[in-house]
Amino acid sequence: MANDSASRIALNGLWKNNPALVQLLGLCPLLGVSNSVVNALGLGLATMMVVMGSNIVVSLIRHQVTDAIRLPVFVMVIASLTTCIELLMQAYTYELYRILGIFIPLIVTNCIILGRADAYASKNPVVPAAFDGLMMGTGFAAVLVLLGAMRELVGQGTLFSGMDLLFGPMAENWTLVVFPNYKQFLFAILPPGAFVFMGFLIAFKNVIDKKLEEARKAKEPQKEIGSRRVRVTGSVSQ
Repeated sequence: MANDSASRIALNGLWKNNPALVQLLGLCPLLGVSNSVVNALGLGLATMMVVMGSNIVVSLIRHQVTDAIRLPVFVMVIASLTTCIELLMQAYTYELYRILGIFIPLIVTNCIILGRADAYASKNPVVPAAFDGLMMGTGFAAVLVLLGAMRELVGQGTLFSGMDLLFGPMAENWTLVVFPNYKQFLFAILPPGAFVFMGFLIAFKNVIDKKLEEARKAKEPQKEIGSRRVRVTGSVSQ
């Protein structure tokens, strides 16, 4: 990775420049389907595979595509990969595909994917472009799953309900009942609840960033006031 180190790319994708918490991109599917962990994880994995695949393809063809046609070409690449993911979900996770509905085809319009293809993959080699797509997709999926867990817990009192829709029969017993005999809290399941929980996540990240910045400044050496030496010798020519 000639231009950026792996640690810098990972830090940007997962935390410092997280597409969901910092750039606030892709909020429509983020808020629309994150009412349970399985829905959030399904859409998060689909988005991660598309953003990583599009970064690889765009990086491979970056020298053959001119600036005049680069955006239409990038959109065609993203649409092709999204169609592949859509067909795979129809084949292997059809019930989850029906639940996610229109949000799978709408991955084509996700600003995260087109933004990374244009801003990073079109200017860098394949390996760093693929790693950037993996980290950005993982950062988005992580926020999606965390938001889904919060909404499912508060809304239904459970965690990991319906994971067999994604992982098959082996996941039928993965449901964790945190609050037995819990009455559903409808506000948390509906999209307005997603806005509130998303606000909590953004505020939590900002608090952590502020604490880290204060700790960094506290470790910096203090400058001594009046310690600079001023030269007073010599003469001024007329």
